[in-house]
Amino acid sequence: MKLAIMQPYFLPYVGYFQLITAVDAFVVYDNVKYTKKGWINRNRYLRNGSATTFTLPLRNDPDSLSISERRIADDFDPARLVGRLREAYRKAPYLAQTLPLVEDIAMNDARTLFDFIHASIRRVCGHLGLRTPLVVASSVPVASTLGGKDRVLAICRHFGAATYVNAIGGQELYRDEDFAAQGIRLRFLKSNFLEYTQFGADFVPWLSIVDVLMFNSVERTRSYLESGYELIGNQSVR
Repeated sequence: MKLAIMQPYFLPYVGYFQLITAVDAFVVYDNVKYTKKGWINRNRYLRNGSATTFTLPLRNDPDSLSISERRIADDFDPARLVGRLREAYRKAPYLAQTLPLVEDIAMNDARTLFDFIHASIRRVCGHLGLRTPLVVASSVPVASTLGGKDRVLAICRHFGAATYVNAIGGQELYRDEDFAAQGIRLRFLKSNFLEYTQFGADFVPWLSIVDVLMFNSVERTRSYLESGYELIGNQSVR
């Protein structure tokens, strides 16, 4: 069994959904601390040929709160977010197929950060026909006081995972020997470069999954999710 464990991200880049595709179960952290400088509640889209950030605004709550405890700002205007994306992609070939997904996600009435983003990940997976189970971390009987690799290993043991797959950016966090000692193989997902026609200008890579879907059919996107990556070990990138 292959297992991945990740924080939730709002409309993340295509590699996040490749990771979901590559494993047998995908655990989403809800009971970890929210980090301001990460990508949990923001991402990038294409506007006038450049990468532009969109953000899910949050209440000004204490930094100590977990992702599941943080709340979306009272002045969040989902129609405004949809309008920005509609305007930016008004001439995109798959606007008609993708905009209803964006509207469905933005209009969700959940107001906790985790519930909102978790629902958005599920909706994108449904749109793409991905059937990998998404498991909420707090439902796994593992102590939330565990941190780092110890928590990852405990979750892997709970599921009986033979392989733990992490995003390529996590190479510095984990060592092969720590996982091998538990009988678990450690792998990292390396996305192949995906280039497609945007609006005829220079290609801007690694934007939100929204950008991919605005310019590519569901079928082509799904094909890239299934075959556009490699699973590598640490030694492959040293």
